[in-house]
Amino acid sequence: MNDEARPGDAPEAMPTPKRDAAAAPRASYEAVMEQVAREFVRERRSDRRWRIFFRLAWLGLFLAVAWALLVQRTHVAAPTGPHTALIEVRGEIAADTEANAEDIVAALRTAFEDRGAQAVVLRINSPGGSPVQAGIINDEIRRLKALHKKPVYAVVEEMCASGAYYIAVAADEIYVDKASLVGSIGVLMDGFGFTGLMDKLGIERRLLTAGENKGMLDPFSPQNPQQRAFAQAMIDQIHQQFISVVKEGRGKRLKETPQTFSGLFWNGEDAVAQGLADSFGNLDMVARDVVKAEEVIDYTPKENVAERLAKRFGAAIGAGAVRALQSSVNLR
Repeated sequence: MNDEARPGDAPEAMPTPKRDAAAAPRASYEAVMEQVAREFVRERRSDRRWRIFFRLAWLGLFLAVAWALLVQRTHVAAPTGPHTALIEVRGEIAADTEANAEDIVAALRTAFEDRGAQAVVLRINSPGGSPVQAGIINDEIRRLKALHKKPVYAVVEEMCASGAYYIAVAADEIYVDKASLVGSIGVLMDGFGFTGLMDKLGIERRLLTAGENKGMLDPFSPQNPQQRAFAQAMIDQIHQQFISVVKEGRGKRLKETPQTFSGLFWNGEDAVAQGLADSFGNLDMVARDVVKAEEVIDYTPKENVAERLAKRFGAAIGAGAVRALQSSVNLR
């Protein structure tokens, strides 16, 4: 074969350096743009997935809180037949604690209205608290007893003092442990006085009031004898109300002594001897031997998730700080 070019043959294509040089940057640019486009699409998809995730998470949280708010705060187990209705009174008795009148009264009404409940048992472990809250509960127990003709028993665990005893005396019978602490039938109003410390530190108290008694019991001002006498008369009156409730609830069973209403408290053994309590026993014994209905159904309201969140993140922190600086009247 002869490799020489013949006439008529098409000339062989030769590379064009300028064209190749221009195409290379264009191809590189297109590749970069394609990569950027892919990354952009990937980022958008990722962002969209995260947005969907967080929206679903918030929706789930909202539904959970809404469900918790709608759940009724009643006893956990549904009554199935004759049973003993239990209501717990635990901790300080106050409007913003677990042992508050609103919740306990609601539980009492539910228990009394349930036909299967043969009797209501208040299991108490409390040092006392607000005389108002205790009085509301005491009044409602006596009203419901008269209305539904069901017996009420109080079972004391470690402590049933002051406002807690104010509630307990509404029961038909009070059962204690030999070592329970019972009594403290008295009233106190506590506070602090900082005038001496302020004098030492050179601090001047500037208090303006409209009304001569508006600054009554101010801890940063000297104590006024007339205002102190007024406060003493007020707590003496509340004490007399407490004494009347105890006498009415215990009746002839109470063996009154000069110390009975002095604010002292006694162990369960002495409480029974003085007629402050009736006998020794616990919840199971009362349900089995006194009520004759061994099945115990708890009617105590349970705090739900939403309420716990509200208390944790709500205004309770500020309210607690204010309460710490204020005097209060308590049966404790």
